[in-house]
Amino acid sequence: MAFNDDSFIREVNEELRSDQVKGAWRRFGRYLIALAVLIVLGTIGYKAYEYWDDNQSSGTGDKFIAAMKLADENKNEEALAALETLEKEGHGAYPILARLRAASVLAQKGDTAGAVAAFDVIGKDEKAPAAVRDAAKMRAGWLLIEGGTYEQVSAHVEEMAVPGNAFRHSAREALGLAAYKAGNLTQARQWYQAIADDAQSPRNVANRAQMMLDNITASGKAPAAQG
Repeated sequence: MAFNDDSFIREVNEELRSDQVKGAWRRFGRYLIALAVLIVLGTIGYKAYEYWDDNQSSGTGDKFIAAMKLADENKNEEALAALETLEKEGHGAYPILARLRAASVLAQKGDTAGAVAAFDVIGKDEKAPAAVRDAAKMRAGWLLIEGGTYEQVSAHVEEMAVPGNAFRHSAREALGLAAYKAGNLTQARQWYQAIADDAQSPRNVANRAQMMLDNITASGKAPAAQG
């Protein structure tokens, strides 16, 4: 599916304006998450690469690349085995990066609960760099949007939804989607408005936020605040 197709956006708009929030989420929630998760993964990938680049250890680099290739080929069990070995025997940055990638492989194979648990462990590991801990919390939060509660998503990402945090745009969007899914359009509006008001919000994130703001207003359930 072409997620940036204008016809898809129009269809989402029509469904959301029909004032059937739960029905709209059932029909389009997965696609809204897919639209947004690309920038989340991009940010996490950049942070992970940045950490890897600063801590290269040539002895295990080839093994890590080979494990990533297995994951990319959906050879999940082989990838997990290779990554587990790197967690135990790798040097430099590789053990923590292997843990992060292994958690993603669990999500890739459909074990959402296992992936969230694995990301949670990384997010609480004080020995891990702050950027890696934040990336793990963010990934866990996004995984919880569809099957978890707003409170669960908030517990993982809200601390990052603050000015100056590199993950704030992704955190605000996750919170907005989780609030929308829960039917709390007033709260969803607040998070989307925070994205719209941030001049540094990436254009695609800002565009999605504005679309959601327009539709929330059109629903009549959470009118725009009067200035």
